[in-house]
Amino acid sequence: MISTLLVANRGEIACRIFRTCRAFGIATVAVYSDADADALHVREADTAVRLPGAAPADTYLRGDLVVRAALAAGADAVHPGYGFLSENAGFARAVQDAGLVWVGPPVKAIELMASKTRAKELMAAAGVPLLAPVDPERATADDLPLLLKAAAGGGGRGMRIVHELVDLPAELTAATAEATAAFGDGEVFAEPYVERGRHVEVQVMADGHGGVWALGTRDCSLQRRHQKVIEEAPAPGLDDALRTRLHDAAVAAAQAVGYQGAGTVEFLLAADGRPYFLEMNTRLQVEHPVTEAVHGLDLVALQLRIAEGEPLPAPAPPAPHGHAVEARLYAEDPTHDWQPQTGPLHTFHVPGEPGLRLDTGYTDGDTIGVHYDPMIAKVIAHAPTRTEAVRLLARALERARIHGPVTNRELLVRSLRHPDFLAARLDTGFYDRHLDALTTGPEEDGPRRAALAAALADAATRQHGPGPGPVRLGAWRNISSQPRTKRYRAEPDGTEHRAAYRTTRTGPVPETGEQVIAAGPGRVTLEADGITHHFDIAVHGDTAYVDTATRSYTLTALPRFTDPTDRTEPGSLLAPMPGTVVRVAEGLTPGAAVRAGQPLIWLEAMKMEHRILAPASGTLAALHAAPGLQVEVGALLAVVQDVQEEPKP
Repeated sequence: MISTLLVANRGEIACRIFRTCRAFGIATVAVYSDADADALHVREADTAVRLPGAAPADTYLRGDLVVRAALAAGADAVHPGYGFLSENAGFARAVQDAGLVWVGPPVKAIELMASKTRAKELMAAAGVPLLAPVDPERATADDLPLLLKAAAGGGGRGMRIVHELVDLPAELTAATAEATAAFGDGEVFAEPYVERGRHVEVQVMADGHGGVWALGTRDCSLQRRHQKVIEEAPAPGLDDALRTRLHDAAVAAAQAVGYQGAGTVEFLLAADGRPYFLEMNTRLQVEHPVTEAVHGLDLVALQLRIAEGEPLPAPAPPAPHGHAVEARLYAEDPTHDWQPQTGPLHTFHVPGEPGLRLDTGYTDGDTIGVHYDPMIAKVIAHAPTRTEAVRLLARALERARIHGPVTNRELLVRSLRHPDFLAARLDTGFYDRHLDALTTGPEEDGPRRAALAAALADAATRQHGPGPGPVRLGAWRNISSQPRTKRYRAEPDGTEHRAAYRTTRTGPVPETGEQVIAAGPGRVTLEADGITHHFDIAVHGDTAYVDTATRSYTLTALPRFTDPTDRTEPGSLLAPMPGTVVRVAEGLTPGAAVRAGQPLIWLEAMKMEHRILAPASGTLAALHAAPGLQVEVGALLAVVQDVQEEPKP
């Protein structure tokens, strides 16, 4: 029996595993980097062991330090979670060699599935359908489009889509470099890219007694940068024959490698309905909660029981009931190339309605740092039907209070309500087609009224202090005939809004015609065209967070006058986030000609690679970046001089 479990991970998945351990009476041990010293998973564990350093390579990816931590803390088992060392056969072997229980699949199964190329050979022998590989050196125009993939990795790293043959050598070089940096293995393979394909997967659970469960299907087609954003179970629109075929193929894959524990077999479903094997993830998946909800199971509990030698509790899994949808809430800006965001998370609250589940590694007051994945939480809704589950999830995200860095929350809400999603017209190109429409919209009055509410709340605070509750109209005095104005910049789009009102004996009167019903430091009520609108306002520094019944706004108060020193040289390329320069375009030196939109510098931050593009065609006037350079947000990386500009003396 397992008495003390160390989770070799961090954040949301560590907290989720601890939750099951508490229900089982198992003591818990966390490991943490210096950057995570006050993280939620550390606070929730019974014992915590420091891994000196901040970078993953120095901490969570150091298997020797993790094993040493488990022994020092008296743990008798290790659960890897997902990511980091979860699919590292050497780490699994080291855990077992130390006399600890490994809560995961056999080492041999991890090794067999670690390389996607080797896994495909095994699956072909087992009769699992798959796409035929393409030799990049011999590829022709008839093979296009091609998908380049890192053999040793996942999560979209080392993955490129090639539509033009002329681009293949450069993309192959880029994919190889990224795969080497991310996984220490530069092997890359190519296969046909299935356009408008669906990403469908099967959860498997296998014991050490020959039992294998296929726990239904999941659809994970909504992705950005080949990373999943919204997942659901069961995958909608599959007929019984296709579902059975996928289940049988997943079970065959597990049996082919003598699998034990939780795993996922991923397929690409072509537009004609034909499935193709992609890979097998030898670990728990991020999206496992939707399967748990539909089947009424705790997959972590099953992992623990199987690790203790128990068989699956029945020959067949529980029958599915209802539908579940999960949305990944990220600290990122979808309108600016999905750039990850950092900073303090002042407030984080998701309504706790029946049918909703929140898996997170953050609470109010925590800080989203630069070293790790920017996912804040997973919000899961379960209901009798898909329509009800989607509606419940969209409304929960809409009502959430998230005061801190920019997030993808609004994108998630709009995605869940998009006609194609509602009709289950799903494929991996969803965001390629719809991103612009999902991130822009004709919302003329919302931001303006939010700015007005923020200005009125600020005035109430200055007059009466930050105490709770609204100030009724009679509290205002007629002290000036001139309008009072305050300017705000809406985040993240940067649009400026001016709030102006006059103070009268009966209260403030906005220039835009709304009627002020009540105005206090934390809540403002306006009436427009006979409709009452409530605004809840929270202020942190110069930023006001304004929440309504259907939207949230982040507004930065602007000074009355612009600081003349707050200027940036035209053509300057600034680091959009803290990170490390991993690559500079070949041949890029001062004086080189560049074209608008050309990738010049590659910056790695928060487990993602970001391209810094030339803002215009011209000449590279200065280059301040080199591989390995660590930069802070706003650091000057390069300067591009427009060809129309006169050379500077």
